[in-house]
Amino acid sequence: MSQNIKAYFMVVLATLFWAGNFNIGKFASIENISPFTLAFLRWLLVWIILMPFTYKEIYRLKKTIFKNFKFLFILGLSSVFLYSALTYKALNYTQVINASLFNTAAPAAIILVCLLLKIEKTNIFQLSGLLISTLGILAIITKLDLNIFLSLDFNRGDLFMIIAIISWGVYSAFLKKRNFEISLLGLVQIICTFGLFLLAPVFLIELNQGNSINLNFNLFYILIYVAIFPSIGSYYCWAGAVSIIGANRAGIFLSLIPLFSSIFAIILYEEKFLFFHLIGTILIILGLILSNKKITNA
Repeated sequence: MSQNIKAYFMVVLATLFWAGNFNIGKFASIENISPFTLAFLRWLLVWIILMPFTYKEIYRLKKTIFKNFKFLFILGLSSVFLYSALTYKALNYTQVINASLFNTAAPAAIILVCLLLKIEKTNIFQLSGLLISTLGILAIITKLDLNIFLSLDFNRGDLFMIIAIISWGVYSAFLKKRNFEISLLGLVQIICTFGLFLLAPVFLIELNQGNSINLNFNLFYILIYVAIFPSIGSYYCWAGAVSIIGANRAGIFLSLIPLFSSIFAIILYEEKFLFFHLIGTILIILGLILSNKKITNA
């Protein structure tokens, strides 16, 4: 097997695993597993799995970690705590198709955060792409119904997912500011640690409110999937693919996530891909294409 074929196989696997996370999140909501409980148990299991491979590096870099405490706290807050938990929260109220399509707009969220926090300069193409992608999101949350827009009667799951995507934008934008060397697994472990400290109080509050954990095979299967495949497997496959074919070529395959998610959701949950989904998808993709266009000097 050539290196390129291996890379393409790995990047498709990564998108499959990430797509599966949306469908497993929906299954967890059907099983009445609280979103913050699911997020906490997921990342706790990830933390346990990674610890034997990362503890030496983390101990060696402890001074660097303390020096960059605020930076790492923001990464843990925005990714493990907000993005992960709010995605599962959103799936309690909205379709898998909606959630995965909003996820496609993540690059637009990154542009928005970089613009607002002045992390990177933005050009006219990026701003135009952001506007068009925003119109795509509006098409989905309003279902192309003007009355929904005027009354602001939006699905709460869609709103949770938008906040989740903005959180991912914060995570990705700040990740670009990293100025110290650490392995990918080591970084995931540290971010996971900060996120767990934030998730733990909410997890305990949910338990105190009577959201008990039913220890059954369904919970076991859900936790094994979300801890291993989208959390570790996807990151490993993605990093391996990017190292061979580069970020730009690998990034094209991210559009497979809503495709795979939608196919799974249609088969498993009998969801329907409607006209407003199509219009929203077209606008979001057009926005992404435009935002990646580079300004050339005449």
